[in-house]
Amino acid sequence: MAMHALTGFSLVSLLSFGYLSWDWAKPSLVADAPAEAGDQPSAAPRQPPHIIFILTDDQGYHDVGYHGSDIETPTLDRLAAEGVKLENYYIQPICTPSRSQLLTGRYQIHTGLQHSIIRPRQPNCLPLDQVTLPQKLQELGYSTHMVGKWHLGFYRKECLPTRRGFDTFLGSLTGNVDYYTYDNCDGPGVCGFDLHEGESVAWGLSGQYSTLLYAQRVSHILASHSPRRPLFLYVAFQAVHTPLQSPREYLYRYRTMGNVARRKYAAMVTCMDEAVRNITWALKRYGFYDNSVIIFSSDNGGQTFSGGSNWPLRGRKGTYWEGGVRGLGFVHSPLLKRKRWTSRALVHITDWYPTLVGLAGGTASAADGLDGYDVWPAISEGRASPRTEILHNIDPLYNHARHGSLEGGFGIWNTAVQAAIRVGEWKLLTGDPGYGDWIPPQTLAAFPGSWWNLERMASARQAVWLFNISADPYEREDLAGQRPDVVRALLARLADYNRTAIPVRYPAENPRAHPDFNGGAWGPWASDEEEDEEEEESRARSLSRGHRKKKCKICKLRSFFRKLNTRLMSHRI
Repeated sequence: MAMHALTGFSLVSLLSFGYLSWDWAKPSLVADAPAEAGDQPSAAPRQPPHIIFILTDDQGYHDVGYHGSDIETPTLDRLAAEGVKLENYYIQPICTPSRSQLLTGRYQIHTGLQHSIIRPRQPNCLPLDQVTLPQKLQELGYSTHMVGKWHLGFYRKECLPTRRGFDTFLGSLTGNVDYYTYDNCDGPGVCGFDLHEGESVAWGLSGQYSTLLYAQRVSHILASHSPRRPLFLYVAFQAVHTPLQSPREYLYRYRTMGNVARRKYAAMVTCMDEAVRNITWALKRYGFYDNSVIIFSSDNGGQTFSGGSNWPLRGRKGTYWEGGVRGLGFVHSPLLKRKRWTSRALVHITDWYPTLVGLAGGTASAADGLDGYDVWPAISEGRASPRTEILHNIDPLYNHARHGSLEGGFGIWNTAVQAAIRVGEWKLLTGDPGYGDWIPPQTLAAFPGSWWNLERMASARQAVWLFNISADPYEREDLAGQRPDVVRALLARLADYNRTAIPVRYPAENPRAHPDFNGGAWGPWASDEEEDEEEEESRARSLSRGHRKKKCKICKLRSFFRKLNTRLMSHRI
């Protein structure tokens, strides 16, 4: 009896210590209603773990406290300090590609999403033949929930989050919406409401700031779910993407910051940080934390002209410089075998698919067509990463570089094509990598001209760059002229990857998608007839010219606008 009493005392002491060690006050964003006595969760099993994946939008590499930022992020700093910081972690340069690679474990060239993003009026979505991460976790007994931004297509109901593996969904389907009204305009006069609960339009939730709304929803999910059943929570914050909007109380903290865009952006980051705090608090309150794995990741580099900062990295969102593809990332979990350290293991966003499936008790590997690796031993135990290279992307539709050619690529690769690859310590870029300046933190109202010009890219009259990223993470010393042997080897590797690529999926926009035809909201719009026409046209393109089926008039019209749209949109992000 004495032993049982001692055991009970130890358990209570440990649980109390777990709460007190965080020393966090009662959060303001989590619902205050107490749980019923009968709803108190019992101890959760150690396996499989609850998985909470938090993705932020457009948060720059410099925009977190532990990277020396002028923005306050106490929660992220603490979670990262007590877990494992990922300082050799890569994502994609824009929204849709990162999200697609997270949920499929495949490079863009293997899903057809090599070019740009999925736009609201395009009949396009994450390929339906791909088994997504939540679908795989459902097979392993997980309850799966998504809160936040989808941006993986919605023209058909089959494309919606609830048809791609999530039991519940609250969030937006398009790329950017107003944080309060949830309106999104995809051109003059093409505006619609975009907040959805499951497969229905959530008109009644308008007016609530999205970051707070999403944190509250996560708390409600945890309050109503039993810790005995494994849970996968995908929290894809809209923050800190434009439009730059924040509750007034957060703006007040940065009232002395001279740059207005930076001030608004900083307020949004701090509000998001508090939301993460409250999610973590709810995990503790409802009995999930001790058997949970929390992963934090940005989706692409910061947009420097909208308040973000990737300093001291080169470039910004939308580029293949390190500022566009090196991400913020860390893992926080009581299940980590080694805590409070910084990992330099090479990790890519495609690695989360096999890593999380492995944690859940399943298997996923290259044999399943994946490009990702299980990196949990590297993160949890400090072992070497199984990953030795990363294909950042090959985009054949992006505007070709004027100074690139097949001859310039040793007859191996057309260097006019936008592409980037890292193999070991070497990184190669070809074509037009995007805006390549080094941009200091925008804390001043305006830049001194001499400072700005000092960091401008010296020359754009080239189409091949080579860097030793391990020795030169800021990409200041181009070694392409000194190491043609390395250039040749990496160009050959690009050619190898390109032979496995599938055709780009970037269809023309369809006027039927206009929200006016859907009650004023963005949502699925393709009828069965239109779906059949799109599939028929897709099959026809894969046939030789002599065996193509005769297209209907509307299909010919679509083909014309698709070509026109590709030329126009290749210059937009």
